[in-house]
Amino acid sequence: MSPSVLLTVNGHTHELSLAPGTLLIDALRTDLALKGTRHGCGEGACGACTVLVNGIAVQSCDIAAAECAGAAIETIESDAAAPVAAAFLEFTAAQCGFCTAGIVMTILAWLRGRPVPDRAELIGKLDELHLCRCGAHARILRVADALVARPVR
Repeated sequence: MSPSVLLTVNGHTHELSLAPGTLLIDALRTDLALKGTRHGCGEGACGACTVLVNGIAVQSCDIAAAECAGAAIETIESDAAAPVAAAFLEFTAAQCGFCTAGIVMTILAWLRGRPVPDRAELIGKLDELHLCRCGAHARILRVADALVARPVR
């Protein structure tokens, strides 16, 4: 029998029976049917699977679900992500949309993390954590600029 793991995702606690080493992305997508978090490279390099764990952007393909027991996990389906996702629509900042959920979550963490968000810091974070091949970078930065002007917390 697989051990039981308590995960709090988007404010709801779930008791899951997971095999040891089950990745967080697999628990989210398979066990909780939260399909917004995308499985990209599977190596923690592309950022498509980014979620927030205790407010920090992490690649869910690179962390075991059991390591997140007791933490607050937020996905693109969370209410908190809605204003950032809406801004992506407003500024047509997604092209293919595959990486968008992860980028939305990184921007949400960035906005929450400081009283006056620094654009250069965000550019560095996006460059470090995300791979977007569609060329939507300028529009993504317009979203971030707009959200700084109308704070999302």
